Amino acid sequence: MEMTSKSRFKIALALCSLILSGGTMGYMLIDDYPFLDGFYMTLITITTVGFGEIRPLSEEGRIFTSFLILFGFGVLAFAGHTAVESLLDNVWGGKRERKKMEKEIQKLRGHYIICGYGRMGAAASEHFHKRGVPFVIVDEKAHQKKDIQEKKYLFVEGDATVEHTLEEAGIKRAKGLLALLGSDPQNLFIVLSARELNPTLHIISRAEDPSSEAKIMRAGADSVVSPFLTAGKLIASNILSERHVSKCTTDNSASSTQTLKWINMEDNSPMVGKSIFDLERQLGLRVIGFRRNGEDKLDPPKEMALSTEDKLLVLAGERPAGEKGPSANTEERLVIVDDNPVILSLYTRLFKRAGFLPITAKNGREGVEIITKERPSAAVIDFMLPVLSGIEVCEMVRKDPACRHTKLILFTSDDQPETKKRALEAGADEVIIKSPEASEVVDTVVRLLRSADSSTEKGEPHQIPKAG
Repeated sequence: MEMTSKSRFKIALALCSLILSGGTMGYMLIDDYPFLDGFYMTLITITTVGFGEIRPLSEEGRIFTSFLILFGFGVLAFAGHTAVESLLDNVWGGKRERKKMEKEIQKLRGHYIICGYGRMGAAASEHFHKRGVPFVIVDEKAHQKKDIQEKKYLFVEGDATVEHTLEEAGIKRAKGLLALLGSDPQNLFIVLSARELNPTLHIISRAEDPSSEAKIMRAGADSVVSPFLTAGKLIASNILSERHVSKCTTDNSASSTQTLKWINMEDNSPMVGKSIFDLERQLGLRVIGFRRNGEDKLDPPKEMALSTEDKLLVLAGERPAGEKGPSANTEERLVIVDDNPVILSLYTRLFKRAGFLPITAKNGREGVEIITKERPSAAVIDFMLPVLSGIEVCEMVRKDPACRHTKLILFTSDDQPETKKRALEAGADEVIIKSPEASEVVDTVVRLLRSADSSTEKGEPHQIPKAG
């Protein structure tokens, strides 16, 4: 175990006391020096000040003095080194601690970054710590540093809205980020920077003002939490009576008003094993709460599979007039074809959040096979693909009559008019030029599907470009 500078300083003091007392006793015993003379002789000997002997020394006294000089000089040298080291440690000790912490942060993989150590940040940190989840706190407030250090949390002192600070926290190796500052604009900047630095990062942001939620979501957050709104929902959920628990069946009778109620998954329910998304689509319900093994969760993931004895808090009834999500008239399956795993992960998450069930393919041939087999509502296809290009994928898909209603969106970095013309002639419904605004592709898919739904309701046929 490494000895601290404080421990070495204590040892140095003990050795100095030992050499002084030993030298004093030696002179008293060997040459009958009085105590004061013995102490003085010892002091001028070990400090090598060059004063003469108080009284003539015997032969034994000179030998003793020689050894005293050697040992005394060594002890004083050790004491001096320790004193200087202790002083430097007090002055620059913080720098050494920071370097040690930086090394520990550099070793992290798949960790979480908590931006802001207020009440929410402290609660999140404690929760991660109890579960053994690696995390790093980012905060620029000096008065928070002491509490973080006492709890021995990994910590980066700095402004979380600055990219360099997030890089110090290992954002490119992180799994998720919590933007928990008390300022909505600051959280917005954090989300923007984090999404740019790590497109696959799972980001949750805090929002004080409800009007800021949409802006933060557009900036790249996966979800936004309003502390007061969430607390209100939780209180409301806890007070809801479970007396209206009913069996989940395939009866899709809609009422004229929307009501909250609990439904219970039983062994013979046809929805057991299916996802929450399937339940919402087939029964016309909206799941806003979930209870399993006594644990409650608000807004559960749509892909979560249902099992027996689950309890769901649902919003039942007709969809409000004029509200047409992408699931109104389609099966909501969507194929994403791209050979870049980062892009696949990013768009999979974005389309899930928009209410789709994404299916991915990594090359053109695989994309054609999946599209013709699944017949999705839409397919998002990269222009540059292995095996088959995006244009070739569109041409082959358009030759299959079963896919005539599938919307094809080609995205490319080539902004030449000729490229767009070729894509439209090949059967693409839309061509999008790649940009940092990842949500543009999602918005385009939703717009195309809503346009198709509107045309169907008016009795108009879908306008599908013919394959070149």
